[in-house]
Amino acid sequence: MSIFRNKIILGTSAVGTLIGGIVLLKDRMQGATFEKNVRADGKVVIITGANTGIGKETAYALARRGAHVYMACRDMVKCEEARKDIVLDSRNPQVYCRECDLASMQSIRQFVKQFKAEQQRLDILINNAGVMRCPRTLTKEGIELQLGVNHMGHFLLTHLLLDTLKLSAPSRIVVVSSLAHTRGQIALDDLNSVKSYDEAKAYEQSKLANVLFTRELARRLEGTGVTVNALHPGIVDTELMRHMGIFNSWFSGLFVCPFVWPFLKSPLYGAQTTLYAALDPELEKVSGQYFSDCAPKEVADQAKDDRVAKWLWAVSEKWTGTLTGTAAVS
Repeated sequence: MSIFRNKIILGTSAVGTLIGGIVLLKDRMQGATFEKNVRADGKVVIITGANTGIGKETAYALARRGAHVYMACRDMVKCEEARKDIVLDSRNPQVYCRECDLASMQSIRQFVKQFKAEQQRLDILINNAGVMRCPRTLTKEGIELQLGVNHMGHFLLTHLLLDTLKLSAPSRIVVVSSLAHTRGQIALDDLNSVKSYDEAKAYEQSKLANVLFTRELARRLEGTGVTVNALHPGIVDTELMRHMGIFNSWFSGLFVCPFVWPFLKSPLYGAQTTLYAALDPELEKVSGQYFSDCAPKEVADQAKDDRVAKWLWAVSEKWTGTLTGTAAVS
């Protein structure tokens, strides 16, 4: 669902005929598209957060290309509604809803257990789900929510699926990060935002963690046939922005959203770089890279810090219990 589309509808009478020009401008601001007619027949794909926004558009596209799509979502009602739409559109019955709450390590472990009972292979894992700039909230294990969902939850999910990915090689992991990583810093002395919390800094930290995780995982997966790459989807008009107060007022509906909206991608276009990273044959052996608008892009200097990447990996193992079988912050 588009937050900005709703705001613009409210403000249409005030903006008047300017809307037509805004819509035309928006059509020109959508960025690159993945044009290759690559099929995914029989490939098994997991997409987190696949019931809305970029994840839903990614699921649509992969179902149309013949993939077996597992929609890993927290809200099963919304997931089932999205699944029905995707099946009707694609005429592909191999689309499944499975509960996976990335704010609960127990839920993640249960999802993986069920998936492995149903499938012997996994060709593409798309770590798409995320939260952005929310009030300070904790996961079930006591991790700050943005770090917990955007990084730690996906760290655990990926770790638990690595054996299946290796058996299915060549296979791919796609990590949806953000340009926000360029403003991020890993708080080595306050990773969990206990001493202080800034919703924007916590989001930027989580997106930097995505890139550091991608680069370190790529190093560890060398020679396995499993690749992992990160990407920036663009600034996309999705529910992810629901916590940004500037867009949640009558004033913004009239005077802000109509002028910001043209510069935002629709979820359909926001999914294009994900599809590129997941499907482009030229990327079969490319790993540890970062993409935007279906092309390689440089990451920020702090995303190249191997020392911090290794530190974050060790902390992530501890907090997710991937070494000991437990999961807690200490």
